Amino acid sequence: MAMAALSFSSLSSSSRSTCLSSGRPKACGKSPRRHSFKDSVGVCPQSQSPVLFHNERSCLSNALSERVWMKGRSRRGLKVTCWAHFTMMPIGVPRVRIRTPGEGGWQWVDLWNALYRERIIFLTEWIDEALGNQILSTMLYLDSIDYSQGLSLYINGEGGDITPCMSIFDTMESLRSPVATMCLGQAYNLSGFLLAAGEKGQRWAFPLSRIALYPIAGAARGRADDIQNEANELLRIRDYLFQKLAVKTGQPVEKIKEDLDIPKRFTSQQAIEYGIIDQIARPRRIKVDSSEKKNANKMTDLG
Repeated sequence: MAMAALSFSSLSSSSRSTCLSSGRPKACGKSPRRHSFKDSVGVCPQSQSPVLFHNERSCLSNALSERVWMKGRSRRGLKVTCWAHFTMMPIGVPRVRIRTPGEGGWQWVDLWNALYRERIIFLTEWIDEALGNQILSTMLYLDSIDYSQGLSLYINGEGGDITPCMSIFDTMESLRSPVATMCLGQAYNLSGFLLAAGEKGQRWAFPLSRIALYPIAGAARGRADDIQNEANELLRIRDYLFQKLAVKTGQPVEKIKEDLDIPKRFTSQQAIEYGIIDQIARPRRIKVDSSEKKNANKMTDLG
Protein backbone atom coordinates (compact mmCIF):
# COMPACT_ATOMS: atom_id res chain seq x y z
CA MET A 1 0.00 0.00 0.00
CA ALA A 2 1.65 3.15 -1.14
CA MET A 3 1.27 6.31 0.93
CA ALA A 4 3.26 9.50 0.70
CA ALA A 5 3.29 12.74 2.69
CA LEU A 6 3.55 16.09 0.89
CA SER A 7 5.32 19.12 2.29
CA PHE A 8 3.71 22.55 2.25
CA SER A 9 6.20 23.74 -0.32
CA SER A 10 4.81 21.27 -2.84
CA LEU A 11 1.23 22.47 -2.42
CA SER A 12 -0.34 25.44 -4.08
CA SER A 13 -1.47 28.43 -2.07
CA SER A 14 -5.11 27.44 -2.50
CA SER A 15 -4.38 24.01 -1.04
CA ARG A 16 -2.59 25.39 2.02
CA SER A 17 -5.70 26.99 3.52
CA THR A 18 -8.56 24.86 4.67
CA CYS A 19 -12.13 25.66 5.49
CA LEU A 20 -13.16 24.01 8.74
CA SER A 21 -16.68 25.35 9.11
CA SER A 22 -18.17 21.91 8.52
CA GLY A 23 -15.56 20.14 10.61
CA ARG A 24 -14.05 18.33 7.62
CA PRO A 25 -10.94 19.44 5.72
CA LYS A 26 -11.72 20.91 2.33
CA ALA A 27 -10.48 23.63 0.04
CA CYS A 28 -12.01 27.06 0.81
CA GLY A 29 -14.93 27.87 -1.42
CA LYS A 30 -15.45 24.28 -2.46
CA SER A 31 -17.86 21.66 -1.23
CA PRO A 32 -16.43 18.67 0.63
CA ARG A 33 -15.36 15.87 -1.65
CA ARG A 34 -15.87 12.22 -0.82
CA HIS A 35 -12.98 9.82 -1.08
CA SER A 36 -12.62 8.22 -4.46
CA PHE A 37 -10.17 5.91 -6.12
CA LYS A 38 -8.14 8.93 -7.20
CA ASP A 39 -5.51 10.67 -5.10
CA SER A 40 -6.97 12.90 -2.40
CA VAL A 41 -5.41 15.16 0.19
CA GLY A 42 -6.63 15.40 3.79
CA VAL A 43 -5.39 17.94 6.32
CA CYS A 44 -5.50 17.52 10.08
CA PRO A 45 -6.98 20.76 11.52
CA GLN A 46 -4.66 20.70 14.54
CA SER A 47 -1.37 19.59 13.03
CA GLN A 48 -1.98 21.07 9.56
CA SER A 49 -0.11 18.12 8.07
CA PRO A 50 -1.47 17.11 4.70
CA VAL A 51 -1.52 13.42 3.85
CA LEU A 52 -1.78 12.01 0.36
CA PHE A 53 -3.68 8.81 -0.18
CA HIS A 54 -2.34 7.17 -3.30
CA ASN A 55 -4.65 5.66 -5.87
CA GLU A 56 -3.30 2.21 -5.13
CA ARG A 57 -5.38 2.08 -1.97
CA SER A 58 -8.15 -0.45 -2.32
CA CYS A 59 -11.83 0.35 -2.27
CA LEU A 60 -12.14 -1.34 1.11
CA SER A 61 -9.46 0.84 2.68
CA ASN A 62 -11.07 4.01 1.32
CA ALA A 63 -14.47 3.01 2.61
CA LEU A 64 -12.96 2.12 5.97
CA SER A 65 -11.22 5.49 6.26
CA GLU A 66 -14.49 7.25 5.39
CA ARG A 67 -16.36 5.41 8.12
CA VAL A 68 -13.62 6.08 10.69
CA TRP A 69 -13.73 9.81 9.92
CA MET A 70 -17.53 9.95 10.08
CA LYS A 71 -17.51 8.04 13.37
CA GLY A 72 -15.04 10.46 14.89
CA ARG A 73 -17.06 13.43 13.72
CA SER A 74 -20.33 12.19 15.15
CA ARG A 75 -18.88 11.14 18.51
CA ARG A 76 -20.30 13.23 21.36
CA GLY A 77 -21.70 15.75 18.90
CA LEU A 78 -18.32 17.29 18.07
CA LYS A 79 -18.43 19.64 15.12
CA VAL A 80 -14.70 19.76 14.44
CA THR A 81 -12.63 16.60 14.52
CA CYS A 82 -8.94 16.10 13.85
CA TRP A 83 -8.87 13.71 10.93
CA ALA A 84 -5.66 11.83 10.16
CA HIS A 85 -4.80 8.91 7.95
CA PHE A 86 -6.06 5.51 9.10
CA THR A 87 -3.57 2.69 9.69
CA MET A 88 -4.60 -0.95 9.93
CA MET A 89 -3.47 -3.02 12.93
CA PRO A 90 -0.47 -5.18 12.16
CA ILE A 91 -1.22 -8.84 11.58
CA GLY A 92 0.48 -11.19 14.01
CA VAL A 93 0.75 -11.99 17.69
CA PRO A 94 0.06 -8.91 19.87
CA ARG A 95 2.86 -7.64 22.08
CA VAL A 96 2.34 -6.54 25.67
CA ARG A 97 4.54 -4.70 28.15
CA ILE A 98 5.51 -6.57 31.31
CA ARG A 99 7.90 -6.08 34.18
CA THR A 100 10.10 -9.02 35.08
CA PRO A 101 10.24 -9.72 38.85
CA GLY A 102 13.54 -8.53 40.27
CA GLU A 103 14.19 -6.15 37.39
CA GLY A 104 13.38 -2.47 37.31
CA GLY A 105 12.65 -1.98 33.62
CA TRP A 106 9.80 -2.93 31.35
CA GLN A 107 10.04 -5.04 28.24
CA TRP A 108 7.78 -5.87 25.31
CA VAL A 109 7.05 -9.55 24.73
CA ASP A 110 4.47 -11.36 22.62
CA LEU A 111 1.20 -12.30 24.26
CA TRP A 112 1.93 -16.03 24.50
CA ASN A 113 5.22 -15.50 26.35
CA ALA A 114 3.48 -13.09 28.73
CA LEU A 115 0.91 -15.78 29.52
CA TYR A 116 3.65 -18.38 29.99
CA ARG A 117 5.14 -16.16 32.69
CA GLU A 118 1.78 -16.33 34.44
CA ARG A 119 1.89 -20.16 34.10
CA ILE A 120 -0.96 -20.15 31.59
CA ILE A 121 -0.79 -22.39 28.50
CA PHE A 122 -3.23 -22.02 25.61
CA LEU A 123 -4.22 -25.05 23.55
CA THR A 124 -6.19 -23.66 20.61
CA GLU A 125 -4.93 -25.54 17.56
CA TRP A 126 -4.87 -29.05 16.18
CA ILE A 127 -2.31 -30.91 18.28
CA ASP A 128 0.43 -32.27 16.05
CA GLU A 129 3.98 -33.31 16.87
CA ALA A 130 5.35 -29.74 16.73
CA LEU A 131 2.67 -28.21 18.97
CA GLY A 132 2.77 -31.20 21.29
CA ASN A 133 6.51 -30.80 21.82
CA GLN A 134 6.04 -27.09 22.50
CA ILE A 135 3.36 -27.77 25.13
CA LEU A 136 5.49 -30.50 26.73
CA SER A 137 8.61 -28.35 26.95
CA THR A 138 6.65 -25.43 28.41
CA MET A 139 5.04 -27.62 31.07
CA LEU A 140 8.33 -29.23 32.05
CA TYR A 141 10.13 -25.88 32.26
CA LEU A 142 7.44 -24.19 34.38
CA ASP A 143 7.32 -27.20 36.67
CA SER A 144 11.11 -27.18 37.09
CA ILE A 145 11.40 -23.53 38.12
CA ASP A 146 8.54 -23.57 40.66
CA TYR A 147 6.34 -26.58 41.34
CA SER A 148 4.62 -25.00 44.35
CA GLN A 149 2.34 -23.07 42.00
CA GLY A 150 -0.14 -24.72 39.69
CA LEU A 151 -0.38 -24.59 35.91
CA SER A 152 -3.44 -23.58 33.90
CA LEU A 153 -4.24 -25.23 30.57
CA TYR A 154 -6.83 -23.27 28.57
CA ILE A 155 -8.45 -25.41 25.87
CA ASN A 156 -10.34 -24.27 22.80
CA GLY A 157 -9.58 -26.81 20.11
CA GLU A 158 -10.76 -29.75 18.06
CA GLY A 159 -8.33 -32.38 19.29
CA GLY A 160 -5.25 -33.70 17.59
CA ASP A 161 -3.12 -36.70 16.75
CA ILE A 162 -3.10 -39.62 19.16
CA THR A 163 0.60 -39.75 20.04
CA PRO A 164 1.16 -36.06 20.97
CA CYS A 165 -2.12 -35.93 22.92
CA MET A 166 -1.16 -39.01 24.92
CA SER A 167 2.28 -37.54 25.61
CA ILE A 168 0.64 -34.36 26.95
CA PHE A 169 -1.60 -36.46 29.20
CA ASP A 170 1.31 -38.50 30.55
CA THR A 171 3.26 -35.30 31.20
CA MET A 172 0.34 -33.79 33.11
CA GLU A 173 0.24 -36.92 35.26
CA SER A 174 3.99 -36.81 35.99
CA LEU A 175 4.29 -33.12 36.91
CA ARG A 176 4.63 -32.08 40.54
CA SER A 177 2.57 -28.96 39.82
CA PRO A 178 -1.21 -29.46 39.72
CA VAL A 179 -2.65 -28.68 36.29
CA ALA A 180 -6.01 -26.89 36.16
CA THR A 181 -7.95 -27.13 32.89
CA MET A 182 -10.45 -24.67 31.46
CA CYS A 183 -12.63 -25.06 28.36
CA LEU A 184 -13.05 -21.62 26.79
CA GLY A 185 -15.14 -22.53 23.76
CA GLN A 186 -14.88 -26.11 22.59
CA ALA A 187 -13.05 -29.25 23.59
CA TYR A 188 -13.57 -31.92 20.97
CA ASN A 189 -12.09 -35.36 20.53
CA LEU A 190 -8.83 -35.75 22.48
CA SER A 191 -9.02 -32.12 23.66
CA GLY A 192 -12.01 -33.21 25.74
CA PHE A 193 -9.90 -36.05 27.12
CA LEU A 194 -7.20 -33.54 28.15
CA LEU A 195 -9.90 -31.37 29.74
CA ALA A 196 -10.96 -34.29 31.93
CA ALA A 197 -7.31 -35.06 32.73
CA GLY A 198 -6.90 -31.92 34.84
CA GLU A 199 -6.59 -31.86 38.60
CA LYS A 200 -9.86 -32.89 40.23
CA GLY A 201 -11.66 -29.87 41.60
CA GLN A 202 -9.87 -27.58 39.14
CA ARG A 203 -11.56 -28.52 35.86
CA TRP A 204 -13.68 -25.67 34.54
CA ALA A 205 -15.79 -24.74 31.53
CA PHE A 206 -17.80 -21.71 30.51
CA PRO A 207 -21.61 -22.01 30.44
CA LEU A 208 -21.81 -22.21 26.63
CA SER A 209 -18.76 -24.40 26.11
CA ARG A 210 -19.15 -27.43 23.86
CA ILE A 211 -17.48 -30.68 24.83
CA ALA A 212 -17.42 -33.89 22.81
CA LEU A 213 -15.66 -37.23 23.14
CA TYR A 214 -15.05 -39.27 19.99
CA PRO A 215 -14.14 -42.93 19.52
CA ILE A 216 -10.49 -43.53 18.69
CA ALA A 217 -9.94 -43.73 14.94
CA GLY A 218 -6.98 -44.14 12.63
CA ALA A 219 -5.94 -45.12 9.14
CA ALA A 220 -3.59 -47.80 7.87
CA ARG A 221 -2.41 -49.07 4.51
CA GLY A 222 -0.07 -51.71 3.24
CA ARG A 223 -0.01 -55.43 3.82
CA ALA A 224 -2.73 -57.22 5.73
CA ASP A 225 -0.39 -57.88 8.65
CA ASP A 226 0.49 -54.18 8.88
CA ILE A 227 -3.16 -53.19 8.90
CA GLN A 228 -3.93 -55.79 11.56
CA ASN A 229 -1.04 -54.59 13.74
CA GLU A 230 -2.24 -50.99 13.43
CA ALA A 231 -5.77 -52.03 14.39
CA ASN A 232 -4.49 -53.91 17.44
CA GLU A 233 -2.46 -50.86 18.46
CA LEU A 234 -5.54 -48.63 18.19
CA LEU A 235 -7.53 -51.04 20.34
CA ARG A 236 -4.78 -51.02 22.96
CA ILE A 237 -4.71 -47.21 23.01
CA ARG A 238 -8.51 -47.09 23.19
CA ASP A 239 -8.60 -49.38 26.22
CA TYR A 240 -5.85 -47.34 27.89
CA LEU A 241 -7.67 -44.05 27.35
CA PHE A 242 -10.99 -45.51 28.52
CA GLN A 243 -9.40 -46.73 31.74
CA LYS A 244 -7.82 -43.34 32.41
CA LEU A 245 -11.10 -41.60 31.59
CA ALA A 246 -12.93 -43.90 34.00
CA VAL A 247 -10.52 -42.89 36.78
CA LYS A 248 -10.94 -39.17 36.01
CA THR A 249 -14.73 -39.20 35.62
CA GLY A 250 -15.75 -41.94 38.05
CA GLN A 251 -17.77 -43.71 35.36
CA PRO A 252 -17.46 -47.49 34.82
CA VAL A 253 -15.27 -48.54 31.91
CA GLU A 254 -18.16 -50.50 30.37
CA LYS A 255 -20.36 -47.41 30.35
CA ILE A 256 -17.62 -45.32 28.74
CA LYS A 257 -17.12 -47.96 26.04
CA GLU A 258 -20.85 -47.99 25.37
CA ASP A 259 -21.19 -44.20 25.35
CA LEU A 260 -18.17 -43.59 23.13
CA ASP A 261 -19.12 -46.14 20.52
CA ILE A 262 -20.35 -43.02 18.69
CA PRO A 263 -19.39 -39.36 19.27
CA LYS A 264 -20.97 -38.11 22.48
CA ARG A 265 -21.55 -34.39 23.06
CA PHE A 266 -21.98 -32.63 26.38
CA THR A 267 -23.17 -29.28 27.58
CA SER A 268 -21.30 -27.78 30.50
CA GLN A 269 -23.90 -29.05 32.95
CA GLN A 270 -23.90 -32.52 31.39
CA ALA A 271 -20.10 -32.56 31.56
CA ILE A 272 -20.33 -31.94 35.32
CA GLU A 273 -22.79 -34.79 35.73
CA TYR A 274 -20.58 -37.12 33.68
CA GLY A 275 -17.47 -36.15 35.65
CA ILE A 276 -15.50 -34.48 32.85
CA ILE A 277 -15.38 -31.11 34.63
CA ASP A 278 -16.02 -30.00 38.18
CA GLN A 279 -17.39 -26.45 37.95
CA ILE A 280 -18.88 -23.96 35.52
CA ALA A 281 -17.11 -20.61 35.40
CA ARG A 282 -19.52 -17.68 35.32
CA PRO A 283 -18.96 -13.95 35.45
CA ARG A 284 -20.21 -12.37 38.65
CA ARG A 285 -23.02 -10.61 36.84
CA ILE A 286 -24.60 -13.93 35.75
CA LYS A 287 -26.97 -15.40 38.31
CA VAL A 288 -27.02 -19.15 38.87
CA ASP A 289 -30.34 -20.97 38.46
CA SER A 290 -31.72 -22.67 41.55
CA SER A 291 -31.33 -26.17 40.07
CA GLU A 292 -27.74 -25.53 39.04
CA LYS A 293 -27.00 -23.97 42.46
CA LYS A 294 -28.30 -27.14 44.10
CA ASN A 295 -26.02 -29.28 41.93
CA ALA A 296 -23.08 -27.00 42.69
CA ASN A 297 -23.71 -27.30 46.44
CA LYS A 298 -23.90 -31.06 46.06
CA MET A 299 -20.55 -31.11 44.26
CA THR A 300 -19.08 -28.94 47.03
CA ASP A 301 -20.36 -31.30 49.73
CA LEU A 302 -18.87 -34.29 47.91
CA GLY A 303 -15.53 -32.46 47.65
